[in-house]
Amino acid sequence: MSRRKEALTGQLSDADLRLLRIYRKVVECGGFSAAEVELNISRAAISMAMNDLETRLGLRLCQRGRSGFSLTEEGAEVYEAILQLLAAVEGFRTRVNGLHAWLKGELNIGITDNLVTMPEMHITNALSALKERGPDVRINIRMIPPSDIELAVLDGRLHTGVIPALKTLPGLHYLSLYGETSQLYCASGHPLFDAEEITEEQLANCDAVIPAYAQTPEIKALHEPLRAAASATDREGIAFLILSGRYIGYLPTHYADRWVRDGRMRALNPDRWHYLTRYSAITRKGAPPNLVLESYLEALEKLTAK
Repeated sequence: MSRRKEALTGQLSDADLRLLRIYRKVVECGGFSAAEVELNISRAAISMAMNDLETRLGLRLCQRGRSGFSLTEEGAEVYEAILQLLAAVEGFRTRVNGLHAWLKGELNIGITDNLVTMPEMHITNALSALKERGPDVRINIRMIPPSDIELAVLDGRLHTGVIPALKTLPGLHYLSLYGETSQLYCASGHPLFDAEEITEEQLANCDAVIPAYAQTPEIKALHEPLRAAASATDREGIAFLILSGRYIGYLPTHYADRWVRDGRMRALNPDRWHYLTRYSAITRKGAPPNLVLESYLEALEKLTAK
């Protein structure tokens, strides 16, 4: 116990930061072998760095050997702490660089899945404008669930995120981006695919895929008449099941459009069975000044105002 306390109360040096960055990359790559290419150092050097870090922290961070690579409980907690620490270090560097006339630093952004096909390319165009203003800016995108994006923005691991506006948290700023229309679909081979008129009773007798992620009460109400026979944690999973020809389900129109054009999907009673989801860009209230983030948000606001 005394060893652990002494290790954790020591000063953090540049060498320690290097070890932490190596550990983060090993975790994200899923082991030493895959991290070799990313880090451009040998497996032996990675192993030595991990031994040094474990000695420095007084903790066993991961299991490695013939059984494969896995994190210990302490190792998982250290990884999360590293993400916060490195985000804070990067935030300091970005703030200092903001004193100069050019942009330099990182933009860490979290985005909900399947938004790239939105007709309004606000995110893409804002990132393009940021890169034009600061060619040396490094953009890091994480595709993760909305709840994870909220937490990462709140604790500083992400500078900003794009999520469906299902609720508001007091610690976040929200910039409304656009609305996404979803409709009820079936695929070729489904009994309703060639039907001219579709009744609610017919829909209620069909197997449906229900989203296993947060929705507004209004959207949940549209799913209630359907016969829940499957679930999916994201829109890609819903599309997989619909394309099997065995299920009906809701998808964003921009996402389903490719299959509709190919004649593989059709919307069912689109005037009746549809809903709108609003999306917002979020940032943390009280976050330290960050010229890279401010430039990105400025570009985003101009695009949404058009």
